[in-house]
Amino acid sequence: MVEDEALISKVLEGDTESFRQLIKQHERLVAHMVSRIVRNSEDREELCQDVFLKVYDKLKEFNFKSKLSTWIATIAYRHAINHIRKKQISFNEQSEWEDFKEQFIANENLEEELADKDLEEHVMVYINQLPVHYRSVLTMYHVDGMSYQEIGKITGMPEGTVKNYLFRARNLLKEKIKKYLGKEELR
Repeated sequence: MVEDEALISKVLEGDTESFRQLIKQHERLVAHMVSRIVRNSEDREELCQDVFLKVYDKLKEFNFKSKLSTWIATIAYRHAINHIRKKQISFNEQSEWEDFKEQFIANENLEEELADKDLEEHVMVYINQLPVHYRSVLTMYHVDGMSYQEIGKITGMPEGTVKNYLFRARNLLKEKIKKYLGKEELR
């Protein structure tokens, strides 16, 4: 893997092969960031392409104060969030929480519908039903192994908010898993 500085220099000089390499190195990261926020597969594909166009347009502004991957992930995260806002999908925490609760209250047969699947599948279902900001923080921390600071840089959230969202996401999941397992306590 070519060092980020050398790669960026080549891209800025117009080397299309270097830009292809940059895309190849970061396409999984971008796809993961976008897919955790945007549900529609056609939209996700288009957004990933748009993210790399933005990266190309803004690459001369990259100042090496963070890792290139963090900078690209930030662009992907913000682009996906802006897409949701443009689509008029509610990003209001309270209404998302109410929608989340209604989903489970209205579907009293959820346990029966999911009874034949294993616990891991249930967890993924529950994660995917979390409000977008909880889901994003949870997956960045646990799946991508990012630190609070990295998540904060990507999302633009203060570290305390990242910790709070992570705490809330875990509690929502814990409650749903306890309900599914029919247990009083889950440790």
